[in-house]
Amino acid sequence: MHYIRPVWLTHGGEKKDFEVYSCHVSPNGERLASAGGDGYVRIWSTDAIYHAGDPNYSKPKQLASMSYHSGTIHTVRFSSSGRFLASGADDKIVCVYTLDPNPPSHAAAFGMFLELRKRGGQTTDFYFILRIGTNEAPPVEHWRIFRRLIGHDNDVQDLGWSYDSSILVTVGLDSKVVVWSGHTFEKLKTISSHQSHVKGLTFDPANKYFATASDDRTIKIFRFTPPGPNSSAHDQMNNFMLEKTITAPFTASPLTTYFRRCSWSPDGMHIGAANAVNGPVSSVAILNRGTWDGDIHLIGHEGPVEVCAFSPRLFSKIAPENTPLMLNGQPIHQSLVTAIACAGQDKALSVWITSNPRPLVITQDLTVKSISDLAWSPDGRSLFVTSLDGSIIAVVFGENELGYGVSFEENERALAKYGGGRRGVGIVEGPAALLLEERAKQGEIRGVEGRMGALMGDGVPSAAPVMNGDGSATRPTALQSNDLGPAIDSRNGPTSTASIIVDGPESTIKPQEASAKTQDALDPHAAKLERLKQRVTITKDGKKRIAPLLVSSSGAAESSLPRSQLMASTSHQSASDTPQAILDLSKPFDGLPKGGLAGLLLGNKRKYVPEESDNQGHIDKKITNASRNGAVPILSNAANGLVTSSAQPAVTGQEPTPEFVRPAVLNPSLIVSQLRLAVPKVRLHVVRTVGGTSNTSLKNGVNGNINIEAGGLANAAMQANTVFEARNPATVSARFEDREPARIAVTKRGQPVWQDYLPRSVLLITGDRNFWAAACEDGSIYAWTPAGRRIVNALVLESQPVILECKDWWLLCITAVGMCYVWDMNTLSSQHPPVSLAPVLDIATQNLQAHPTKVPAVTSARLNSEGRIVVTLNNGDGYAYSKSMYVWQRLSEVWWAVGSQYWNTQDSSVGNLTTNGDALSATNVSAGVIPYLEKSTTNETLVRGRAYLLQRLIKQLLPREGFEGFESNVSIAHLENRVAAAMMLGAKAEFQTYLYMYAKRLGAEGLKMKVEELLRGILGETYDNALEVVDADAPVDRAAVDRCWSNPNASLCGWPRRELLQGVILILGKHRDLQRITVPYARVTGVVNNQSGTDDAMIS
Repeated sequence: MHYIRPVWLTHGGEKKDFEVYSCHVSPNGERLASAGGDGYVRIWSTDAIYHAGDPNYSKPKQLASMSYHSGTIHTVRFSSSGRFLASGADDKIVCVYTLDPNPPSHAAAFGMFLELRKRGGQTTDFYFILRIGTNEAPPVEHWRIFRRLIGHDNDVQDLGWSYDSSILVTVGLDSKVVVWSGHTFEKLKTISSHQSHVKGLTFDPANKYFATASDDRTIKIFRFTPPGPNSSAHDQMNNFMLEKTITAPFTASPLTTYFRRCSWSPDGMHIGAANAVNGPVSSVAILNRGTWDGDIHLIGHEGPVEVCAFSPRLFSKIAPENTPLMLNGQPIHQSLVTAIACAGQDKALSVWITSNPRPLVITQDLTVKSISDLAWSPDGRSLFVTSLDGSIIAVVFGENELGYGVSFEENERALAKYGGGRRGVGIVEGPAALLLEERAKQGEIRGVEGRMGALMGDGVPSAAPVMNGDGSATRPTALQSNDLGPAIDSRNGPTSTASIIVDGPESTIKPQEASAKTQDALDPHAAKLERLKQRVTITKDGKKRIAPLLVSSSGAAESSLPRSQLMASTSHQSASDTPQAILDLSKPFDGLPKGGLAGLLLGNKRKYVPEESDNQGHIDKKITNASRNGAVPILSNAANGLVTSSAQPAVTGQEPTPEFVRPAVLNPSLIVSQLRLAVPKVRLHVVRTVGGTSNTSLKNGVNGNINIEAGGLANAAMQANTVFEARNPATVSARFEDREPARIAVTKRGQPVWQDYLPRSVLLITGDRNFWAAACEDGSIYAWTPAGRRIVNALVLESQPVILECKDWWLLCITAVGMCYVWDMNTLSSQHPPVSLAPVLDIATQNLQAHPTKVPAVTSARLNSEGRIVVTLNNGDGYAYSKSMYVWQRLSEVWWAVGSQYWNTQDSSVGNLTTNGDALSATNVSAGVIPYLEKSTTNETLVRGRAYLLQRLIKQLLPREGFEGFESNVSIAHLENRVAAAMMLGAKAEFQTYLYMYAKRLGAEGLKMKVEELLRGILGETYDNALEVVDADAPVDRAAVDRCWSNPNASLCGWPRRELLQGVILILGKHRDLQRITVPYARVTGVVNNQSGTDDAMIS
């Protein structure tokens, strides 16, 4: 080991050298970047540093210097890809640089100087202009500023890149952790978890976590999933979640350090935490992955340790050529060691290896002032040290001095058990594979350019028409989501830009006129906004000024940022998408604020009403003492404020009469039934409205029925188009013959349409524009046409109905014993026999009890446009009945909510997917059913907190051996569940979206068997049978045509198989390790040109 300290390797000034706060080595090991107090980021040649003692070395030493900051630069880091270099300073700005292959402008100017000198011209003034105000040497490399990132309120203290360069994380003295996209450099998330300055950052080499160190004496571990190139802050709302807060080794750590730079070991097993303490002694704590604790401390430094750095290489104590590969037929795994360097305020450098309890090297007084940063070369043989005295020192270790370096494949093998599946670039399979990869990346590039244009203020219209090869303008049909990635463009042929077809094939206009007309058509408010921008106002002193226009007020046109929601074929959207919060079960959720419903309505800042005996205002102290130990004082909201509640005597005597008339007469079948559902009470008025809006004074009852109070019926008749009303008798006689009948009436805009009478009291009613239906307490169902003609005789059931719903011509009735009936009132038939709710309610385990037990309750039961039963329970599960398989299928459950990375209440899968009941077609069948079920699961989980225990259990399982791929497997299974559910329901839009999401995840994971199986399933027998494509809008029973992978038709869930296959191939085309599978399918479908003429050459 020897030290190299060149005289020229410094941030020099006129009187003294400036402090050097940070350094980093490029991934190829050829450049060393340093940052100092002079406001410069300097890039040095490492080869020149190694040959500093060679007088014959003549290559450039300093490659470039950048001064884009206005203050001291605290940190500088190369990205893992080597493309970018980032720096952070006390001017609160993060600068991102990139290497420009073009020569620097100074070199061009210097060439002009030489040319003038050759021609004999005057060069003195020109040379003076070049050199005035700077002592910098001409740069060798041209590093230009790429982005300036503004997101901190105080000094930027440290930053770091993920190992795949997908994100950049910065920390600072404002206690914030800011996450930026590594593709677009858009701010993805700001985390304010720390309570004091954040001074250190390190990334997990397996690309699962990053850790931040702060002056609040904690290290916080954050879990993240690498975002895609088209991700936005909205997409990543549920990403970058706090995993663990570590406090034990830092309870008494000093707050005088400038940095707390920690490091992650290359095998992913440990974190080296600087500025820790072991009793009264400063140390470096070694924390274990998973449990996030540790009892190993590196002790020996006399002052606080500010920085520690693991070597990126793994070492072996035995030479690889002397290590036997096999022993008794079993492979031998050699024990690998890691090296870590530590330094700090005591100006000493120590190097440790895990195979030795004592440090390998200790160097005292290496610098005059504190050591600020350490950086290893990629080969692990060199260590660069920076100090506040302005010096930069290179420590070069001898051959095998730290151990025998092993190949980087050993790093990958060590990280594989943590899910660090970083695959190589792969080998291109041929020209067709390159063409497919280019086509696959075009969508992502367009999306990134559109996002960057929106961030930079470019006025790119978001709804520009897509031009096909024949020149006809069509609207884009690509569906996007935050997990789908690139928009799939099914165009074949070049895009026409010479002319635009307007109102027929004959009329054409020039591109300039077309762009103007297109812009006016897209933004009808452009003229109005232009007038507002030029509006002149007169100030108080009589001067004319142009009134400023608020940026948000010019948002008449939609933003060009990609939407992270899937739009259905109809334009109708729900008013609200509750819950607004993303599902986060790290702590129990309470749906109401402190104080309950009263606090939500009246607020929690009301004053206390003083008591009569309280003359000195001790009521506040009394309330404070009562709530000191976490207790909640009982208060009542009075007219003048809050009043302390007192004990009330128990209610005795006759209880007040409830709003309903009486309970229904129960059927004896409930006594012997193993399943019993609550029967609705007999109410005086039951009302159902169709069209218009219901009055706010009406109280929604069960199944959408309305319980009318005094005067409510007249208001309902005025507010709704059609009102279906049932009036039950207020009194009940002992004899059946003496009972008054129930009256059925239909009114339209307050005018009576028809009325009828039933001999028994009505429990439930329903109806729409096709028919009306009423259910009585004796279990009979009556149905009428809109004109009042009875459709069918009374349908007699085994017990009272508890749920009555309709959809188009379908009628659903669920009885008190859990039997579900579905009838087609148009054909007077049923598509399947009655089905029981017992399997859904988990009756198999509940009926083993000696007494009746409580089972999950049914929160809703609905029908889709095909007559399928959709049921949600209060435990979060959602079910649908398959009429082709005669079985219930669970489509949504809490398991996906706590285990899948694709569960997000705000993304495309549970976004504004709704269907218009008045305009049903084959394109929107079952649209929104899957998002509805998952939203119901989210609501029940948040309100009841049922998944908190399950999520805590899963977090404990993740670090254990055997659960490394848990999140990935559950996420893929969740997508497969969505695809199967969409196919069973016939939800066309959701099927395509979930299929593309599934294909993208398979490509990212590199699952070749599943990819090939998916492609074969989509291809089917389309090209063998040469059948015609089934029209998606044709009135056919698609459930029997294209609702399974093996159907012999050319369509799949309403989509042409060819179109789906092309979209999946474009998603998978960028993965080179899958191109051996995807290229033959790309040739068959025409995604790439088949130059070899072997269309039917399929690789199995």
